[in-house]
Amino acid sequence: MTDLNDPLSSFAAFAFELDNVRWLTVEHYYQAMKFNNAALKERIRLSGDAAEARRLAKWHFWRMRFDWKRIRETVMTRATYIKCMTYPDVAKRLLDTVDNPIIEQSQYDYFWGRGRDGRGLNRFGRVLMNVRNKLLTDCQQQ
Repeated sequence: MTDLNDPLSSFAAFAFELDNVRWLTVEHYYQAMKFNNAALKERIRLSGDAAEARRLAKWHFWRMRFDWKRIRETVMTRATYIKCMTYPDVAKRLLDTVDNPIIEQSQYDYFWGRGRDGRGLNRFGRVLMNVRNKLLTDCQQQ
């Protein structure tokens, strides 16, 4: 989700700390984790905005870690959860959707979104719903 104004978007400017490092957005973290090269990760982390972080990662696609497709949802889930734990208002926004499925309406992305014909996998929507379930479990345990 690239909507800068939606707090649940990976592009929304909600900085958080993860792995003892400050990340400007979930997208920065996600794009940096595609690589094992520390210098490239740092360049992505320090990029000015989420679009620049994505662009930089695309320029280096040939250096991507071999297991990326296997771990990418875990990476996105982890960063999204930490963002919600850092910002109670973002967590509340996600918890307010509890009675509804979350659908990523990306026209062009058939993995993270539904694609233009609705046959996509909606993995970002599923990530958000999984984080929502974890937040609900956390609330019940308190």
